[in-house]
Amino acid sequence: MSALKLYDFWRSSAAYRLRIAFNLKGVAYTSETVNIAPGADEQYAEAYKAVNPQMRVPSIDVNGKIASQSMAILEWLDETHPEPPLLPADPWERLRVRAFADLIACDIHPLNNLAVLTKLRTEFSADAETVSAWYQDWIIRGFTALEAQAASAPAKPFLFGDRPTLAEVCLVPQMYNARRFDTPLGAFPRLVEVDAKCNEIDAFRRASPDVVKPG
Repeated sequence: MSALKLYDFWRSSAAYRLRIAFNLKGVAYTSETVNIAPGADEQYAEAYKAVNPQMRVPSIDVNGKIASQSMAILEWLDETHPEPPLLPADPWERLRVRAFADLIACDIHPLNNLAVLTKLRTEFSADAETVSAWYQDWIIRGFTALEAQAASAPAKPFLFGDRPTLAEVCLVPQMYNARRFDTPLGAFPRLVEVDAKCNEIDAFRRASPDVVKPG
């Protein structure tokens, strides 16, 4: 892959997933910041709208070909750079990993992304306490299901085996977000354990918002 550019924002959890995966795969990329913070709103500029009509990050440019949606990009990445794999070889285990990852990407994250929180504040007059309660509620609902899935799996260092998979790639950014909104995590010991183990790995550490945020 001769040229891969990531349209990135340091605090975007979907972009965080891609940074982790690129690092795990050893894929070199350049990063172009699209500042989606309220007040900057660079995702709405015509220049970026031409890249991604949905006006969200992340997007990737691969030798002039552009794609968006982090989960689709992660599957493409696993197909084009199969080592180390993000999905197990066994079809049933692949299903379990995808289901875990999709619970985060499809059920938790969309209800708590920046566009939703902004709408709560601007159109429904939600104050900071209300927004935080909204955020925590959807995290706790989702994490309760994830903890049950994780606890039912055979004891392994990671959620579905001896190395991180797509499940951890999605979990770690969501754990970061949970802490950012002061979500209590005492009821989720397995998720906390796996998150800590992942953050001992260089590929995860280098992708962290605390590392890549502008100085």
